[in-house]
Amino acid sequence: MGRVRVLAIDGPSGAGKSTLAARVVADLTARGCRTALVSTDAFATWDDPVAWWPQLVDGVLRPLAGGLPGTYRRMDWTTGVPRPGELVRVAVPDVLVLEGVSSGRTSVRPLLSHLCWLEGGSEAGRLARTVERDGAAARAELARWQRFERGWFTVDGTAEAAGTRLS
Repeated sequence: MGRVRVLAIDGPSGAGKSTLAARVVADLTARGCRTALVSTDAFATWDDPVAWWPQLVDGVLRPLAGGLPGTYRRMDWTTGVPRPGELVRVAVPDVLVLEGVSSGRTSVRPLLSHLCWLEGGSEAGRLARTVERDGAAARAELARWQRFERGWFTVDGTAEAAGTRLS
């Protein structure tokens, strides 16, 4: 992707991707590396888990590849119903960290400098962590999401394509 290096941190919900991505960004920034973080959570909804991808490509990946800043609208969940929220500007970084479910999908792999897969333990343990994070009212949607992502990752072969696999 031009001079911007792209690290994708992918894996199932509740695996710890956001925590790992924040640590990577903090470490790179502390070393003087211009770093940007974009999470797939800013795009995905319960009803649209992955088809939003063109918004990320057109708003962020293509502009950055051309040496231009990117923009996207972060999904706003404050009312409990997802709707387009604030405009987020992404300055051209040295390293772009893409974090979240489907960030290492087949279609983006040619642009990636590295793909990291984070398993995060058992499905039951990951569900417990996401329910703790998002609240008990979200349990049914989170369980449905887990079923979706299980199929997604099997078809996409994300874990097998990763250069780094963490449990």
